[in-house]
Amino acid sequence: MTTMTRWLPDFTQAPVVRKAALAVAGLAVAGGAIAGPAATANAAPTSADKPTAAAQDSGKRAGGKELGFTYKFQETYFYCAPAATKMALSALGKDLSQNELAAKLGTTEAGTSSAVETTRVLKEVSGKDYRTVEIPGQKASKAETDRLREDIVRAVDDKRPVVANIIGTSTDTDGHGHSYEGGHYIAVVGYRDGGSTVKIGDSWSDEGQYWISTDKLANWIASRGYSA
Repeated sequence: MTTMTRWLPDFTQAPVVRKAALAVAGLAVAGGAIAGPAATANAAPTSADKPTAAAQDSGKRAGGKELGFTYKFQETYFYCAPAATKMALSALGKDLSQNELAAKLGTTEAGTSSAVETTRVLKEVSGKDYRTVEIPGQKASKAETDRLREDIVRAVDDKRPVVANIIGTSTDTDGHGHSYEGGHYIAVVGYRDGGSTVKIGDSWSDEGQYWISTDKLANWIASRGYSA
């Protein structure tokens, strides 16, 4: 593992500080991995260590379900996969540091290679039956979108957040844009309307937590994959 000892920005501060830190560090990208993207959304930041509104598993209601998890900002510009994995594992009662998860994921300043790594670590640490699903094209097909919806509903019903490797720009249900042209990892921690909309834990976004349509999420994942 490569740790950041010479430069470690405080990502718990306002988004402008995090974005300025990224500009200094540059955007490190390698083979389908992230790292440290800048969000285009403009709302106020969430707390750096904030339990979700559903502090406990809220159960199914009106065709939806949310999992209780602990939200975290990523601790370095290239730690989005460790941060997303940490958020997912927190819903399963596992508490590993981002540094520990970075070591397990093989994360470096170039990022984390693919969803294969998040699947492996989620499976190893949680003991749950995670698997990697790829959306290989530049746009998700209807079948791939339907499968993503089914996978998220199944995983969340099993109290397992999904971790997705995304790239490009998308817009949440509140109209806020999120742009990750170098790639990024997010946690999917809930769904509503039978799975047509899903809740995201995003370690770099100004919002931190937001909802997005599953159709948009599928296209956001396109050319990459997810762990479910």
